[in-house]
Amino acid sequence: MTRSPYITRKGYEALNAELKYLWKVERPQVTQQVHDAAALGDRSENAEYIYGKKRLREIDRRIRYLAKRLDVLCVVDYSQVQEGRVFFGAYVRVVREGPEGLDECAVYRIVGGDEIAANSVAISVDSPMAKALIGKAVDDEVRVNTPSGWVEWVIDAIQYEPF
Repeated sequence: MTRSPYITRKGYEALNAELKYLWKVERPQVTQQVHDAAALGDRSENAEYIYGKKRLREIDRRIRYLAKRLDVLCVVDYSQVQEGRVFFGAYVRVVREGPEGLDECAVYRIVGGDEIAANSVAISVDSPMAKALIGKAVDDEVRVNTPSGWVEWVIDAIQYEPF
């Protein structure tokens, strides 16, 4: 499955800033460290040299990935037309009746796959939950197929700024 090319402006700027940092700051520093370590002599037993070369390969791989990915990404900006409905970039609060009559609440933000980070509310626009939410309004019910079966949620609130 290929990832969608969509990204928020803030996400695009973050990836672009990472690319610039790697290219302009970190790579020159590591290159200098490798150069200094190589000057010490025997490279086969020089841990600083070996680690530095490994780190350079990691940086170069990430630079290549970011450069290619930024070329295909499409920035999606908020529009007034989206108000009241769930679209890309929306923060959505959903609720469902949990065990013992307790309501379970969750907040999600629909973003591109490149913006997903651990411990965040972001979900990919390609995820089953996001696909179920797109185009819906407050008080609409959505059914999501999860590994444990179908789960029904009710949209409680929609915003395009954090809750």
